[in-house]
Amino acid sequence: MQDICNMTNRGERMKFKIKFNKANIAMSISVFAVCIVLVTVMFIQFRTIEQVNESDIENMREAELREQISTYKSRYEEVNAQLEETNKTISEYETRIESNQEASELLDEELKQSQLLLGKTDVVGEGVVVTLTDNDEYSIVASDLLDLVNELRFAGAEAISINGIRILNMTEIADIYGYIIVTPNQRLVSPYVVKAIGNQTYLTSTLSLKNTGFIDSYTSSGRSVALEQQRNIEIPKYEWDIEANYMKEVTE
Repeated sequence: MQDICNMTNRGERMKFKIKFNKANIAMSISVFAVCIVLVTVMFIQFRTIEQVNESDIENMREAELREQISTYKSRYEEVNAQLEETNKTISEYETRIESNQEASELLDEELKQSQLLLGKTDVVGEGVVVTLTDNDEYSIVASDLLDLVNELRFAGAEAISINGIRILNMTEIADIYGYIIVTPNQRLVSPYVVKAIGNQTYLTSTLSLKNTGFIDSYTSSGRSVALEQQRNIEIPKYEWDIEANYMKEVTE
């Protein structure tokens, strides 16, 4: 009887073990299946994310490149426009400089010519030299020099000096206390060397006219007068300021 009971108990324990083993196997299979499913899902998700990221990155890079290219193009166009404007400005400045330079050169030339005509520059050229000298019979006076200067101007003299003093149209020559004075307060003494720059032929012919010319008329009256031609006569500039006391510029 006891043996039967033991066998019964063993049988029950074996059935329980078999049921327990089947339950474990089923659970293990279920867990394994769930793990496979989870791994598969995760792999699919990772793959999808990877593909999306690569696509997004490529799209982002392409967009950034396009934006940068657009930005560089805009900057290039802007810089190029500034360069063209700068070149245009430089060209205008160069034109103005050339124009100003031409105008400046013209003004300088006109100023030189004006200074030349006004007697404010040293000059040299061909002409004649007339020397008047006091003698025992006659002493030279201011009117003698005035007559000579006027005749030289009539003959076309461009520059005249007496004893190294430049004579202008406004220069006064006068007798004061027995001396010949030219303005401003310059005293002259004999011999009076009068130099004139101009055409030698005209000057000489005018001064040497028979009976009416300065040389003939003054020599015949007892004055000492000598005439000679020279190729390089030097006449100094007028040293003093030129002032206009009465005339004024006409304004519109």
